[in-house]
Amino acid sequence: LQALQDAYKDRGLVVLAVPSDDFNQEKASNAEVKTFCELTYGITLPMAVISHVTGPEAHPLFVWLRDVAGFVPQWNFNKVLIDRTGQVVGMWPSSDEPMGGEIEAAVVKTLAG
Repeated sequence: LQALQDAYKDRGLVVLAVPSDDFNQEKASNAEVKTFCELTYGITLPMAVISHVTGPEAHPLFVWLRDVAGFVPQWNFNKVLIDRTGQVVGMWPSSDEPMGGEIEAAVVKTLAG
């Protein structure tokens, strides 16, 4: 995701990371998660605080994604592309790589607008 951000940020792409413990993967504090991602992966993406992405306590963004697009994350590192007008363009599971395939192609097409 960082590579995608780096490749297209000058054209307007913003990748937002939203850590969640809904899948029992995040056991650290917000600061620890941010530091870990920065030091381990060189992440400079904007990062939200640890948030619920499923269930009754889901962050409003994920409630909106569920209601508008039927999107409910099944695991970490799901990807959602939203265009400049707020329309959901695409949704991908954690197994889909951001670069060199369908996601990158959708980003290029969306940014071309």
